[in-house]
Amino acid sequence: MNEPFVKVDLHGLRQEEAIRVIDRALASAGPMTYQLQLIHGYHRGTSLRSMIQDEYRWHERVLRIMPGDNPGITVLVLKELY
Repeated sequence: MNEPFVKVDLHGLRQEEAIRVIDRALASAGPMTYQLQLIHGYHRGTSLRSMIQDEYRWHERVLRIMPGDNPGITVLVLKELY
């Protein structure tokens, strides 16, 4: 996967399943991938949002974590845009 912005849909997944999906996306992110946009939803996705903050804050590939365009999206920044 070598797209600059990759969307990963986590709707309906439990935390353990979401971790596996996110880890797979991080492992397959190519050198041109800048961000993983994790779509977890707003009402039921808040536990996933908290898990993402806790699990990926110190991940070696993640520079920083930021909110997406709406409360149902969390963005993992892998590389800064210059």
